[in-house]
Amino acid sequence: MSSTPSAIKLYKGLSIYRVANSPYWMVRVWDRKRKKYITKTTGETSSILAKEAAQSLALSLLRAEKPVELEYAFHTYARKLLHKSRLQSDAGERNAQYVKTIHWAVQNADWGLLDYFGDMDVRKVKSMHFQEYLGWLQKKRPALAASTKNTLNATFRNVMKMAVDEGAIDAVPSTPRSKLKDNPRPFFRFHPLVSKEEDAYQALLTAAKQMAEDKVIVRGVPVTDELYDLLLFLSHSFVRPLTTELYAIRHSDVTVADDPKRLVVTVRDGKTGYRAANTMPAAVSVYERIKQRNPNADGEDYIFLPEYLNRTTAAKIIQRQFGELMDRSGLKVDKSTGKTHTLYSLRHTAICMRIINSEGQVNIFNLAKNAGTSVDQIERFYARFLPLSKEMARNLQSFGE
Repeated sequence: MSSTPSAIKLYKGLSIYRVANSPYWMVRVWDRKRKKYITKTTGETSSILAKEAAQSLALSLLRAEKPVELEYAFHTYARKLLHKSRLQSDAGERNAQYVKTIHWAVQNADWGLLDYFGDMDVRKVKSMHFQEYLGWLQKKRPALAASTKNTLNATFRNVMKMAVDEGAIDAVPSTPRSKLKDNPRPFFRFHPLVSKEEDAYQALLTAAKQMAEDKVIVRGVPVTDELYDLLLFLSHSFVRPLTTELYAIRHSDVTVADDPKRLVVTVRDGKTGYRAANTMPAAVSVYERIKQRNPNADGEDYIFLPEYLNRTTAAKIIQRQFGELMDRSGLKVDKSTGKTHTLYSLRHTAICMRIINSEGQVNIFNLAKNAGTSVDQIERFYARFLPLSKEMARNLQSFGE
């Protein structure tokens, strides 16, 4: 007998095979309910009888798959959650990113929640089933980030909560959160954190100005002082370089305020929803230059690249110019973390600047509120990774005076 299993495929999801040193045929059948293959012996040495045994097993599994009543099917509550998220978005209670994330977690064709739990009866879904889903997911996507798994976890729980709210089940099954690794965020090192000679932030701004003076053209679009102002605005306003935040800001969203000098910027549909945020004084000078460049702008005009009504196009233009800037300046990689700088690094720089330049006295809650994030995020990804500095030492020694 051959040492290699000889297999006979009956149809998709059902086959028989024989292994070395055994006279009996085995059956391998796909169990749609449990989302895995079942392997067992047919007890037959004849391939003809083994085929009959395999088909009987497949038929018994099919009969066991009693159709779930529509009102108890997981997909019913998943679709209700999708509908609810759209209504919340329309009412301004949730941002577009939240809706997009819910849809992605539920409907991803390869490994979304519907793909695995779709026809399951919510009354029978237990904690073990979510654990099995994570195991199935690990095999399909072994490199999936912990944050992605937690997003799927939260969405699963929201679907089950819909079932609770409608009386289909009594409680949401407990599910484990994946432990997130707190990695430092790359930012442009600045003085006094580093020496003036090593000040990457000032080197960045200088290089951006030089590109505008040299009339550099990137993919057919000339680099102007607008790139310099955008970088400066990002590092003094705490907004995210997203189409729903930075590139969505119109003149009607900006108010110049005094005492202290600042801009009050309204972010209408940011990553964490609606917020009004104070900027640092330098952002006021940026905005004044923007108005000088566009003296006829009205309230509905965007403050950056207003000539591009498609904000995705505007964002791509800036991303390309920023990429060229990184190549020309030699600042592409953050030497301390080894990570590549992106436009997001300016937001990280803004947060780190407030912590360092205030000598640790900035109110972290206030900083988090302005940045549209949480105190936990500030502490996990920024404060704890900042190196010791003279400013921090002065702050530490000033306590009690």
